Order: sequence, then structure tokens, then C-alpha cells
Amino acid sequence: MATAAPPFTLGIEEEYLLVDKETRAVTDKAPESLFEECEKRLKGRVAHEFLSSQIEVNTSVCTDITQARAELTELRTTVADVADGYGLAPIAASTHPFSLWESQHHTDRARYNEIARDIQAPAHRLMICGMHVHVGLGDDDELRIDLLNQISYFLPHLLALSTSSPFWRGQDTGLKSYRLSIFDELPRTGLPNQFQSFSEYQRHVQVLIDAGLIEDATKLWWDVRPSGRFPTLEMRIADVCPLMEDALAIAALFTCILRMLYRLKLQNQRWRIYSPMLLEENRWRAQRYGLDEGLVDFGKGAVIPFGLLLDEITGLIAEDAEALGCTAQITHLKTIRERGTGAHRQLAAHAEALAAGATPDAALAAVVDRLILETTQVPEA
Repeated sequence: MATAAPPFTLGIEEEYLLVDKETRAVTDKAPESLFEECEKRLKGRVAHEFLSSQIEVNTSVCTDITQARAELTELRTTVADVADGYGLAPIAASTHPFSLWESQHHTDRARYNEIARDIQAPAHRLMICGMHVHVGLGDDDELRIDLLNQISYFLPHLLALSTSSPFWRGQDTGLKSYRLSIFDELPRTGLPNQFQSFSEYQRHVQVLIDAGLIEDATKLWWDVRPSGRFPTLEMRIADVCPLMEDALAIAALFTCILRMLYRLKLQNQRWRIYSPMLLEENRWRAQRYGLDEGLVDFGKGAVIPFGLLLDEITGLIAEDAEALGCTAQITHLKTIRERGTGAHRQLAAHAEALAAGATPDAALAAVVDRLILETTQVPEA
């Protein structure tokens, strides 16, 4: 009996920082009533995050990118509307341009209390936000592991397209995604291991559980992981994108690549597996340069401009984009390449403000203003 094809459903999680609209700084603690009102309007699609100044939104299981787009629009606009009543605004950026983590408090929940106690200083510095994308692969756990091993090759490409964290503590870090520098201080982060089977993966997880180190697989914070709660692969490497259309394009790309890899499997083929040492180099290049300096094509053994790599990937997944109804989102990736990511626009806003005579503090505030505008900008349908 033939195995049913994966549904390739998707779900998107985004984390936002809540900023004071007057000072532009991250609020030290968002009111609980703000979360309660969001929950009342969004019904289970909003949650606390590690810091009390963060809020997380989640789409439902979406059958296609059109549904995901409609839900993400609702989620962003609702959070912005509710936050405005408290003099706050959400920003979809993976770091704040100038606020300090020392003034922040973690959310008083059992899970977060445990993380803060166990991890200590690295956890306290987690004033960062990300975007996670779940893609439904059905009940075939072996398929999840097979695709997990292959998708790691493409994670640096996804990161490069999403970068939105060039600033930290008021300084240009020189990195397009400084968020990863913070997150990589935690245990069980980075690229996932390679596993020969789902049972091998389970045995590794069980070793940590039996040793009392973790309760379950949700504390594996890899760049991509088999979800411990859903029959999905969850991509976690991406920065959160200020512009919603960028986020949707990256979610569509992840989904299409997985479908392409599944098609290869049906033809008894697969993407070549490269060593973590090589993949880590591309991960670093994406973190450092974003789109600007290219990534290594390990087949060619050379650094290739990102635009050429993107053209190659979009060519490989063209039929997948058509089948999944997300050709427009895949086409939008070229727009990201041409006008830059959220990191590029933040740096440009900062430079423009300084050139216009703004003080250093005012220039950083101008970056926050740009982020507020982009996060709450509702694109035309």
C-alpha cells in the first residue's frame, strides 16, 4: 500500500518586542491585561514569551500560504491595536537597537523560571526574537528525519534572507544577525545532528531525559528540529522579519524546499549530506554578511554570490511553488535580494538619520520608528 503524500501544511510563529512609543525603548514589563485582551481577540493564537516584554503569535495549521497570510495579517494588526492602548507597539526585529537586557524581567511561568535558573546569564541576555515555521509532513517520522538531515544545507540561505538584528546595546555589531550570537550561548542550539533513523533520534533524546537534563524534545533548540508536539519539521534559524511579506516568502521557501526534497526521495535520490564543519561556515557567513558576500557552493568549492544561489534554488523549486500556490511569495525573494533585508533597512535608517544631523540616540530612535512602521504595515492583497 502506497504511503500518502505529506500535506505540506504550514504554521508560522513570530515573536515581537513591545516598545514604549514615546521613549522607543523596550518596556520593562508588559501589562498582563494586554495579553488577556490579545487572547480574547485571537483565541489561543497568542502567548507569553521568555521575557515579560515579549509576545508570541501563532497561526493555526494553514493549508496554504494564502491562509497563512490572512492569519498573520490579523495577528500583527491585532497585537498592534491592543498594544497601542497601552502606549506600546510591537516590533518584528530580532534585537532592539539600543535597549539593555539588564532592565528586563523574565515571565513568571514554571518553564521560564526553570530556564532562567538553569542557564543563568545566557538566559538573562535573551532579549531576542525569532520566526519559526512548521511544515506538516504527516505521520511518517522516518521522513521527518530523512528531510531533517537534508534541509540543514539550506538553513544558511534562509537565515541570510531573514536577517534583522544588526544592532545590540546601541552599537552596530557588524553582523546582520547578531541574534544568533546570543542564542548560541544556550545549550542544544545550532545545526542538528545527523540521524540514521527516527529511533536513533529518539534514543539520543531519551539519554538526556533519563539523565534528568531535559523533560522532552522541546528543549532541543536546534536551527531545525522534529517538533515534539506536532508531526512537523520546525525551522527556527530565521530572524523575525519586520515586513510581513518577507516572512511569508521565507516560510514559502522552506516549505517548497521540503517538497522538492520529498520529490527527490520519490525518485530514489536525495540532496548530498555535507559535514557540520562545512555547513557551519555558511551559517557564519549568513550571520555575518546576510546576502552581501555570498555563500559557499560546496559542489563547486567556491563562494558564489547570493543572487546566483537564489536563482538556482528558485529554479529547483519552481514546480513546488506552483503546486503549493506560493509562486508570488517565491518571486518576492528576488525583491528581498534587490532591496535588502530588515538588517539593511535598519542600518540605512540609522545612517540617514545621522546624515540629517540627528544625535546618536535620536538616530537609534529613528530605527525603532522604522521598525514600528514596517511591523504594522498591512500590504495590499
